[in-house]
Amino acid sequence: MHSETVKGYAEMAQQMEDLAEQQPGYLGFESAREGIGISVSYWESLAAIRDWKANTDHLFAQQKGIQEWYSWYKVRICLVEREYDFNK
Repeated sequence: MHSETVKGYAEMAQQMEDLAEQQPGYLGFESAREGIGISVSYWESLAAIRDWKANTDHLFAQQKGIQEWYSWYKVRICLVEREYDFNK
């Protein structure tokens, strides 16, 4: 799926990112889209993740994704133990 070509997908993705930013415990968001899409959201606690998962607008977007855009997806909840990067 190329998000630029699927009707309404890019708009919904942006709405969900904007909504997530307003949620307590939100720390950040990263996304890559080429061939497959990968999105990672960062939260300060499992409770914040649970609250985001239960958000009614987010639930609506998930259902729309299942019905219109996705044939498959995977969710992973992970703990980041350490982070570093390199930037020239």
